[in-house]
Amino acid sequence: MFIAMGGVMKSNVIASWSGGKDSCLALYRAMKQGYKINNLLNFISKGSGRGCFHGLTADLLKYQAKLMGFPLTQCAVSPDMKLYEEEFKQAVDRFIKKGARYMVFGDIYLLEHSSWVERVCGELGINPVEPLWADDTLGLIDEFVDAGFKAVIVSCKADVMGEEYLGRIIDKPLAKELKAKGICPCGENGEYHTLVVDGPIFAKPIQILDSEKIKKQGFWEHWFLDIKYYQ
Repeated sequence: MFIAMGGVMKSNVIASWSGGKDSCLALYRAMKQGYKINNLLNFISKGSGRGCFHGLTADLLKYQAKLMGFPLTQCAVSPDMKLYEEEFKQAVDRFIKKGARYMVFGDIYLLEHSSWVERVCGELGINPVEPLWADDTLGLIDEFVDAGFKAVIVSCKADVMGEEYLGRIIDKPLAKELKAKGICPCGENGEYHTLVVDGPIFAKPIQILDSEKIKKQGFWEHWFLDIKYYQ
């Protein structure tokens, strides 16, 4: 994995963005390692108009990026994800043509994900940056919380986590609770997804004013926190 060393500034950087804690911590680490982030890249489903993996509305993701002070580019992809690689390449290639040289990802330990990233970025000619790779998952939660970030659970697999987890704040006791149940503390296997609502790079926190817990059927059955109003 390509990672900047020695605090040397690396410019022309884009970051894969979901709105969740892993992409956020990867972004934050990359910034501290000397990467200058020029743009966040987020993928929206053509079917739902929401983020492909976290189910967050396009407007909420735009608002979140605005509070962090980063430009956000959203690209629509096919609902069944069958053309995702082609659509991903087209989106990233547009940044490469504008001078992008590095792209930040929030993968932690799934080899199939990192292998895909390395292969696709290699074919595109852009350097992948994986700041969280191979780190201890409990340690990552500690770092996230200690840095002052705050994230809430917005979805979880119905067969491993119940609706009572929706809306819960990610903290150290919760991470230990999940690990004790055999669930990855970071949800790296898709057990749960989050929305970052506050942190050291936020101008002000996002306040969730109204939401509804619903069960949805996507690639698997999951509980989802439908955020209706926020400020």
